[in-house]
Amino acid sequence: MLRQLKIYRKAAELPESWNSTVGTQNILLTREYFSALEDSVPDNMNCCFAGFFLNGELIGGVLFQYLDFRRHSTFRKDEISYSIRNFLTRKFSRNVMILGNNMLTSQNGFHFDLSRISVDEAVSWLIEAVHSIQKLVGRTSVVIFKDYRPDFAAFFNQESYRRYHRFSVQPNMILHLRSDWRSFGDYLNDFSKKYRARAKTARKKLEGIHAEELDLQQIRNLRTRIIELYHYVAENAPFNTFFLADHHFESMKEQLADNFRIFGYFSGDELIGFYTLILNHGDIDTYFLGYDKELQKSRQLYLNMLLDMVEFGIRQHCKRIIFGRTALEIKSTIGAVPVEIVGLIRHNHPLVNLFMKKAFSSVSPKMEWIQRNPFKDD
Repeated sequence: MLRQLKIYRKAAELPESWNSTVGTQNILLTREYFSALEDSVPDNMNCCFAGFFLNGELIGGVLFQYLDFRRHSTFRKDEISYSIRNFLTRKFSRNVMILGNNMLTSQNGFHFDLSRISVDEAVSWLIEAVHSIQKLVGRTSVVIFKDYRPDFAAFFNQESYRRYHRFSVQPNMILHLRSDWRSFGDYLNDFSKKYRARAKTARKKLEGIHAEELDLQQIRNLRTRIIELYHYVAENAPFNTFFLADHHFESMKEQLADNFRIFGYFSGDELIGFYTLILNHGDIDTYFLGYDKELQKSRQLYLNMLLDMVEFGIRQHCKRIIFGRTALEIKSTIGAVPVEIVGLIRHNHPLVNLFMKKAFSSVSPKMEWIQRNPFKDD
């Protein structure tokens, strides 16, 4: 059997069979999503792609992202400990290559037709792709394999991965939508009295505010305000590896159409908050959001957004909502549960790599949180 690896610098260069082979089960691996990402990539990020061919036929593909930290403050809080972490990041991890998608949580980095090759063969091919990309596109300080389920990560126990250190930071919060939730009322009726009252109180605090889905022209018209609201949330996060381009949401809507949704909250004519979703073959991937810092607490905007995401998912007859790895506790109050995800990391300097596991833990510590359960019958 003839195996071949091809590297692509642009989404437009991908072969015609890409979507039907690589993107068939995951919209985040399609040519359209890559085109949106490429058109509105963050200033410190570049992307490239690799295709895997067996006897001349495409059987798999992978997304690589390059991140440059030399001019980006990853840790945002104005504290000495965070300044030290920024210094260490720039000193020892000036740039990073990620096999996967740093803009979302879950296993969104690659896909193989496993009817043609085994999982072991696919995993072996991934390390070959990493070596080729590092040689042909650019060598980085750090290489990361991002977001794998523990059962799949077991396949990375091959000898070729012995220099990589396994890590697990925050879990992925996922809500499984029950088949008997035919309406938002059904969902709330499964809450215990305490959490049902909490949700109803949050709803009352939205009185006088109306929410609506935004079309492409509205996204363009509101671009400045949307980005302003996004930056309030992004810049107040303790850890951030990039900032979106101003026209990112426009590009996503242009390329993904009805699979990308953005909902705005208005007080009169003023946009005070928004959230975005990606519809992905029965799943919903929650994307970026923003809100007015003065109204977030009094109007409970964030909690209401989470509840609205659930209501939308139920109306769309989706199976899961993937909420990601931030704000874990509040997401658990609306029914999301933690799912462990793991990654692999390696520094290209052998001596630094010896201490990589300890160094990674110091710059990316786990957050303590309490898991809540809103359901009365669990």
